Amino acid sequence: MAIRVEHLSKRFGDFAALDDVSFAVPSGDLVALLGPSGGGKSTILRVIAGLEAADSGAVYLDGERVDHLHARQRKVGFVFQHYALFRHMSVGENIAFGLDVQGMAKREQKARVEELLHLVGLAGFGGRFPAQLSGGQRQRVALARALAPSPKLLLLDEPFAAVDAKVRAELRRWLRRLHDELHVTSVFVTHDQEEAFSVADHVVLVNEGRVEQVGRPSDIFEEPESEFVARFVGEVNIVEALVHGGKARAGKLTAAVEGVADGARVRLIIRSYDMKFWRDDEGGIGVVRRIIPLGDRVRVEAEVPGVGDLFAHFPRRSSLLRGVEPGRSIAIEVTRARSYPLAGPQTAAPDDRMAALEPVLHATNP
Repeated sequence: MAIRVEHLSKRFGDFAALDDVSFAVPSGDLVALLGPSGGGKSTILRVIAGLEAADSGAVYLDGERVDHLHARQRKVGFVFQHYALFRHMSVGENIAFGLDVQGMAKREQKARVEELLHLVGLAGFGGRFPAQLSGGQRQRVALARALAPSPKLLLLDEPFAAVDAKVRAELRRWLRRLHDELHVTSVFVTHDQEEAFSVADHVVLVNEGRVEQVGRPSDIFEEPESEFVARFVGEVNIVEALVHGGKARAGKLTAAVEGVADGARVRLIIRSYDMKFWRDDEGGIGVVRRIIPLGDRVRVEAEVPGVGDLFAHFPRRSSLLRGVEPGRSIAIEVTRARSYPLAGPQTAAPDDRMAALEPVLHATNP
């Protein structure tokens, strides 16, 4: 099932939860709605599901407008953040709940429940109650319950937020494998960049009720369309600089920029791996303050006069780290920087963002 939302707007009193939101989801894709808390991600999901009504705009599922349809008529499975399991029902009864509402025969219900328990790795757990399960197991039951009626579309609202970091990582991998097996079009909400980029085929980046960018994870990471995207995604240094002769300068730090007029003031966004530090006792422009081991990486923090604090990440055995110690002078090379006017750039129009996915949409849903 392909999804298209067009110009959705939604207000709660004076608060604009959604402001002209448009994007498309190709059939069979696993898509992440990513962004900071309060940005409108869950509201978008609930409007698609029919749990909220937009003030304006339209939702299309497989090319048919569904705004007028009740949530039950949209054939959508919904997984809530905190499981929403019925505590007085067994695992099997929870999974069968939607099937019972549909009037499926008990024998068929039992077969479907056993099939789903095996699918989510909980075979033999049907007689247990939610209180007897771990957080990760409860979330799998919630997903099995959503899948039971064979929905054409699966919506998940921060499905792993209620579990610890290790279980969360395991559930991410499990969800990706499950999706590759079932190929149900799925949209999940998250504010975790690593989760979105490691699981999703496409990412819709949402902020303050608007779509900032739509694309594959690699596109959003490497080619951010706005200053907000560049700042939000990954670990970055932010430096204000003055441009002259194709170089942005802040103190003694320089970075090459393109298409910026001399005399312009810009904000540089420099990713932690787009800078090189090395010891230079003669011509160094900064001083190392801290070195922090991070498993297979090392974070080096430095102070640069006229700039402030900067940091860079290196492989643990990088030759550049030789002689780099707190208090030592270092040279700095910026290998890549993205520059934005201090007033901030304009984001792409909604129709342009939708057009970017049209080739994929038509290729997967002719």
